[in-house]
Amino acid sequence: MPLDFTAIDFETANSSSASACSVGLARVRDGQIVETTGWLIKPPPGHDAFFELNIGIHGIRADDVLDAKTWVAQLEDLAAFAGTDVLVAHNAGFDMAVLRRACEATDAVCPSFEYACSLQVARKAYDIPSYRLPFAAAEAGFHDFAHHDATADALACAHIMIDAARRYSVTSIADLTRAVGVNMSRVGQPVAATA
Repeated sequence: MPLDFTAIDFETANSSSASACSVGLARVRDGQIVETTGWLIKPPPGHDAFFELNIGIHGIRADDVLDAKTWVAQLEDLAAFAGTDVLVAHNAGFDMAVLRRACEATDAVCPSFEYACSLQVARKAYDIPSYRLPFAAAEAGFHDFAHHDATADALACAHIMIDAARRYSVTSIADLTRAVGVNMSRVGQPVAATA
């Protein structure tokens, strides 16, 4: 199945979308997960308080990110891993807001990506009691992962999209979103071609 994309998941330190403290990525080539990666991020200044609510969800504390790269320092690595792929995320509006707002908070240029939401796809493709990531991933055959570990969540998201593409016999994220009747969107600004 010639299905290529990168799944992404962010965890945040607090209620600010700019407070990225962890990212996970999963690369898919020909319908197979071929590489995963993830790392801690030092949230941008002014967005770097760690709320107990967030710590309770993902277990990441301020001490854990003391030696982590800053948002700006890690942005090139994130963009390089994703390349020109379509990004997918479960509840993509959240993850794309993190990407956009953390860039705004640091005056960084937000990389441009087309993206799709595995939550929206799951709601159309599956008939299950809950569309939260663990339930949708289980329907896709991916069970018992460390939910709220960013890399594990990106991997779960990738499994959902691969499974849905199989069910609809499509070979691209664009074809999948069309088949189920959801829209793709874009984050960041495309780089204008120079003459």
